[in-house]
Amino acid sequence: MPPELRRVITGHDAEGKSIVIIDGPPASAGGEIWVTDDAPADNTGSGDAAKRPPKLEPPTRGSFFRYFRLPPDNPNISREELEKIVARQFEAMGAAHCRVDTTRHPAMHKTRTIDYIILLSGEVTLILDKGEVSLKPFDVVVQRGTNHAWSNKGKEPALLAAVLVDAKPV
Repeated sequence: MPPELRRVITGHDAEGKSIVIIDGPPASAGGEIWVTDDAPADNTGSGDAAKRPPKLEPPTRGSFFRYFRLPPDNPNISREELEKIVARQFEAMGAAHCRVDTTRHPAMHKTRTIDYIILLSGEVTLILDKGEVSLKPFDVVVQRGTNHAWSNKGKEPALLAAVLVDAKPV
């Protein structure tokens, strides 16, 4: 059973003293922890900045912090069916334009971000245009706007944490 996900978000009370403003699960099924809309980030609000429809890319000059679960690859799904499933998922996140070359894997995508990703549990393979990298828990990937996909060749769901920061397109 995967662990329960929890986020603790701090803020300020009316006197400017530090307080907890949110203590609970991510804001959406997409695993959103926090979103900034600009840089430098605005820390004055007390609302839940992650309560919005999940997107693949953060706002211009903004960032995302999220968990994401990667189920084990299903060998019973054909490449054609996986292509259809992945296309729908990317479309739902407003990211159909990120699927620039899916030759190596249907989930290949390229975003205008720099991503800091930590594998927390499970087994994951990072697929690139040229090569693959097997990852184990606590390995970190700095994903710099390259075409890539994630594959879980293990038997259990993998859990990853990611910070995506808007970047200049490559």
